[in-house]
Amino acid sequence: MSEAIFDEMGLNDQEVRRAYLGLRDWLKETPADILALRREEAETFFRRIGITFAVYGEGGDPERIIPFDIIPRILEAAEWRHITAGLVQRVRALNAFIGDVYGAQEIVRAGIMPADQIILNDTYRHQMQGVAVPNGIYTHISGIDMVRVGPEEFYVLEDNVRTPSGVSYMLENREITMRLFPDLFSRHAVAPVDHYCDELLATLSSVAPRHCDRDPTVVVMTPGIYNSAYYEHSFLADQMGVELVEGPDLYVMDDKVYMRTTQGPKRVDVIYRRVDDDFLDPLAFRADSALGVAGLMNAYRAGNVNLANAVGAGIADDKSTYTFVPAMVEFYLGEKPILNNVPTYRCADPSELKYVLENIGELVVKETHGSGGYGMLIGPKSTKAEQETFAKRVKASPDKYIAQPTLALSTCPTFVDEGVAPRHVDLRPFVLAGRDIRVVPGGLTRVALTEGSLVVNSSQGGGTKDTWVLKD
Repeated sequence: MSEAIFDEMGLNDQEVRRAYLGLRDWLKETPADILALRREEAETFFRRIGITFAVYGEGGDPERIIPFDIIPRILEAAEWRHITAGLVQRVRALNAFIGDVYGAQEIVRAGIMPADQIILNDTYRHQMQGVAVPNGIYTHISGIDMVRVGPEEFYVLEDNVRTPSGVSYMLENREITMRLFPDLFSRHAVAPVDHYCDELLATLSSVAPRHCDRDPTVVVMTPGIYNSAYYEHSFLADQMGVELVEGPDLYVMDDKVYMRTTQGPKRVDVIYRRVDDDFLDPLAFRADSALGVAGLMNAYRAGNVNLANAVGAGIADDKSTYTFVPAMVEFYLGEKPILNNVPTYRCADPSELKYVLENIGELVVKETHGSGGYGMLIGPKSTKAEQETFAKRVKASPDKYIAQPTLALSTCPTFVDEGVAPRHVDLRPFVLAGRDIRVVPGGLTRVALTEGSLVVNSSQGGGTKDTWVLKD
């Protein structure tokens, strides 16, 4: 793994890489005050159409705009082909793993994964054992977080296969970039992303229950307006031309799901649910849930409705399960992984726990179920007191933590207050799996706007960029 920081454009007297030559020239031609003006226009645009996310418990207005960096990130076609091949392979393996978990558990029988990693995992749902899902697909929408550390060195940092979010920002970032910088856009042959919602609807429709003998009715199920990703839920429903529903809008009768409409009940075939497992059905999971639909799991088990993503899919994006994904690729597909994992220590393993505790100041330590940049320690950026406090938590519940080396994440040119400067980035491409697997060329690039910071999460002050994949 490279230790020097790789800049994807080539700043600070490095040779400018081919994909960025046009951007380099454009930046030389464009005064800083014009860039600042365009940044203000972008913020006004996002506020006007309501592109926000919610952060509760910190005081002030919880509805925030994710900062948008106006300088795009650029990937060449060959780079994207490599990424795409790796993503498709990885999602196939993850899907096979989930089917195996709720089936024969051959991976346990083969001695590749301990049974406790599944049965004692908080994301395991025994209610899914033996449930047949349409086309054997569990991971309909995946967001795979990736980092880059060198010209040809891409690593998967995390798999998100429960309710991955962020695709609306990918789409809106492209729209605002085309509006603000048509001259820059016209200089490049950029692969489009605006067909994502058509692809999403086609994917969802392709996994309708086998007894569905009409055009399937697809809905997006949201927890409601107070959810941090509510904007995205409504955006995707609107773009697909389907209904956005909440739990009370649906009901189950004779193990079939219906939607209440002004014209009377309407049968529902596929639910793109953005509600967590625990709240989906008060009869099967949390009895106090007001967000779900009573009897939904019975309809699901009976094969009369499909849920995307599948209930229990979270077993595949647990951070401790992540360490087994390369072995899954070989076990289920008989192939070598195209995309590598970041080297990861499972604190549940006594020998690896010992190493983590002895080197905690040099590692990034994460909760296996943490998200949004919370529940983690960045060792090199922490104090001795913070390290000691975190070490006590890890010792108390080692199975709840993993650790990774601090990566020298690649940087991209970013427009900040002092001008154009390198900032660290990651990438979340979105993979759609139905009758076939589709990857829209691009993804959500998240950027750490603070100099030297490696934390790109919006809840921790990170921003986003448009991601351009160049055509051949």
